[in-house]
Amino acid sequence: MSIFINDEEKLRHPYYRLMELRGDVLETELNTWSRLDLIDWLCWNDPNGVYQDEQSLLEFDNIVSKEEAIEIITRQITEA
Repeated sequence: MSIFINDEEKLRHPYYRLMELRGDVLETELNTWSRLDLIDWLCWNDPNGVYQDEQSLLEFDNIVSKEEAIEIITRQITEA
């Protein structure tokens, strides 16, 4: 079953709204999010990525820091 989200609904969802931001506005917004919120967004945007602590510890022997999460999100949004 496919779920279609129209443009109006996307603008109300914080994950989609984030994808519309760029530059300093994006960085400022990301800095207000908690590390766990950033990781939740990464998991939502890239379900095949390794972002959650347990998976990351098993695969890379470390966890994604808040700063690293911000860098990854910024790259994923600006290169999309």
